[in-house]
Amino acid sequence: MRNPQHWMIVGGLLLIGAPAAHAATTPGSDQFSLSAGADYSSGKYGTDTTTDIWSVPVTAAYQSDRWTFKLTVPYINISGPGNVIPGVGKVNNNNPLCRGVGHAVGGAIHACGGSSTGGTASTTTSGSASGLGDITASAGYELFGSADRTFGLDLTGKVKFGTADENKGLGTGKNDYGLSLDTYKVSGAWTAFGGVGWMKYGSSQYIQLKNGFNANIGADYKLSTSDSIGAYYYYRERITDGGAPQSELTGYWNHKLSDNLRMQAYVLGSFANGSPDYGAGASLKYSF
Repeated sequence: MRNPQHWMIVGGLLLIGAPAAHAATTPGSDQFSLSAGADYSSGKYGTDTTTDIWSVPVTAAYQSDRWTFKLTVPYINISGPGNVIPGVGKVNNNNPLCRGVGHAVGGAIHACGGSSTGGTASTTTSGSASGLGDITASAGYELFGSADRTFGLDLTGKVKFGTADENKGLGTGKNDYGLSLDTYKVSGAWTAFGGVGWMKYGSSQYIQLKNGFNANIGADYKLSTSDSIGAYYYYRERITDGGAPQSELTGYWNHKLSDNLRMQAYVLGSFANGSPDYGAGASLKYSF
């Protein structure tokens, strides 16, 4: 079986939203798990107004030999200007029906933080919305694992379905597709991990996005058989005109409550306008 400490890292990072490596089980020991969490983030994303986002993701995962399959369904509540989209950041949003619709002045038609017609500058207001977020499905395959299970290399494909309501500013309404290559190395109580990825972002008639690369690097330290702590840095290049890259550092704590139940808590801070100023969250994962 892959190093169990690595599986604890992977499960937590996927719930937080960072790219992470796939964890395999031994042949004949298929495993199913359910995870649920609550995440909060706040930031201005380069605007004059703060955007607050609550997310409650539920994740189902199935592991078999070298494969891992995951499905995440989130519920989102967001408060802030309509030109800030969860998971994307600040965009030029020309949708006339969304959270924070600008006011028409002098006969001009205004969008949510986009351009206006009629030669009058657009005005972006704030609003609140909630509902289903973008459902994400992923499949990971272990390309290589050392005999002593202290080193591994994994390939993961991901699809983010555009299920969030674009008229509420909960998403872009389009699908995104990604690939990531991740690795880890165990040395005593320490585990170093990292990866690189690429996403093809879907553009709509209202929001135009660019494809982009991302990367992460971090380390985990096993305090005991039940506890570990760690931190990782995540970067994503700019994917919107007028937007900013994502650059953030996350620290976390994993705790084993029982053989089947684990919990994780984390805090996040950013170094760029593409990321929230700060965030925090917690999750529980039960394995069957």
